[in-house]
Amino acid sequence: MFIKIKDLELRNLEFDETFMPGAIDLGEDLVQTTPLKASGRAELIRENRGAREIVEDIRLVGNFSTEVQNPCARCLDPVHNKVAETFDLLYRPLGVDFKGDEVAITEAETEIGYYQGEGVLLEDVLKEQIILALPVKQVCRANCKGFCPQCGKNLNLESCNCVNTMPDPRWSALEDIRKKLER
Repeated sequence: MFIKIKDLELRNLEFDETFMPGAIDLGEDLVQTTPLKASGRAELIRENRGAREIVEDIRLVGNFSTEVQNPCARCLDPVHNKVAETFDLLYRPLGVDFKGDEVAITEAETEIGYYQGEGVLLEDVLKEQIILALPVKQVCRANCKGFCPQCGKNLNLESCNCVNTMPDPRWSALEDIRKKLER
């Protein structure tokens, strides 16, 4: 659903959308497993920045819920997540806040997104919100053992006979001295 500035100039836009799994590309590792339900409203906020400059911001307020699956960070088994969040977002035209290279921004400015062209795509907003709602790294269970770094076996399913001590390369010079003294 494309939310256009032209439509918001006439009236606020209410939305109540359902996106089936696969309708939104969530990336390579994230899979939507149930329909994504999103509802809310979009409105136009005009910000006066002087006598002749008016910035047209898009405010999106709403909520969404779905279930997604992503791989465990240790063993790659699927991890299922129920995601349900509310949002209150502000999108501003791209480039309107440009002040030059390397300018400090306020905490409030970190809350602003930017759109390019004539509006914003609701699917892009929802994709971003789903990804932000999930932990960066997630494990299938707290005691997940992951893969053996030498042979690659899943240590949750089987054990291996690999030596788990990896020599620290910073001690290699002392190890060389020890070997010379042993001769």
